[in-house]
Amino acid sequence: MHLRKTKTSKGRIYLAIVDSYYDKQRKMSRSKTVESLGYLDELEKLYDDPIAHFQKRVEELKIEKNAMQAPINFTFYPSDRLCTDDTSLRKNFGYAALSKIYHELEIDKFLINRQRHSKEKFDANTIMKMLVYSRLLSPASKKSSFDNREQFFEKTDYSLDDVYRCLSFFAKHKENLQVWMNDKIKENYHRDTSLIYYDVTNYYFETDNQNDFLRKGVSKEHRPNPIVQMGLFMDNNGIPITYELFAGNTNDCLTYRPNFGRIKKEFDLGRVISVADKGMTTGDNIWYTINTPTKDGY
Repeated sequence: MHLRKTKTSKGRIYLAIVDSYYDKQRKMSRSKTVESLGYLDELEKLYDDPIAHFQKRVEELKIEKNAMQAPINFTFYPSDRLCTDDTSLRKNFGYAALSKIYHELEIDKFLINRQRHSKEKFDANTIMKMLVYSRLLSPASKKSSFDNREQFFEKTDYSLDDVYRCLSFFAKHKENLQVWMNDKIKENYHRDTSLIYYDVTNYYFETDNQNDFLRKGVSKEHRPNPIVQMGLFMDNNGIPITYELFAGNTNDCLTYRPNFGRIKKEFDLGRVISVADKGMTTGDNIWYTINTPTKDGY
């Protein structure tokens, strides 16, 4: 790193701090400008000796660079070792990648803001993180996920009852959260909605009891149990846009219009081409797709 003095065609001298390095790909020495300082004659109006002043700056940057390149040493003692035979002491550090996406989508900000003026005592953001990470890394029931919450480097000062109570809070804000996440996905990952895909699946429950929502229908797994229908839209990159749940006895093709109308009006996707199977593309659904207005019109 050095102070470069470049003489222009008009005889003026331009100062800049330049760092030299070896480009391994091009196999040659190169340089990059660290700080552009200005013309010497103008700097003389600000400093008694610009050369000496910025030479000191070069030395400071050299010290900072050397500090950044210096190795970092850790000291471990035998007492710090974890017993690998005790699974309760194991921690999952790989979820840091999921945590990065979680915070890029600012889900934490959404939940904290929604809970700020509520009376709930549980921490919705902490519980959501546990449920999300557990669902992606080791899918299990809510209770099992709660029992294994210690595997993450997160707060664990909540009860199983808090987890169950929090589900009602999530259900209350799920539609607004989906719109929020859609905006963040467009902002951070450039959502591609030139094509959107729609399909329906269902989930069965280990019970014979039915209600207005849990109904017997055409199970994808050919089970006699009551089911719930779920319709899901995905963008051209396979990233979900939104979902909706329906009573188990709802015909697949009837789930399309409520979902499609919602994404056109609330998710601001613009002009889209919808892709679905033959059972979904009924005459009514085709007409609805063509004639449903967007957030700003047709």
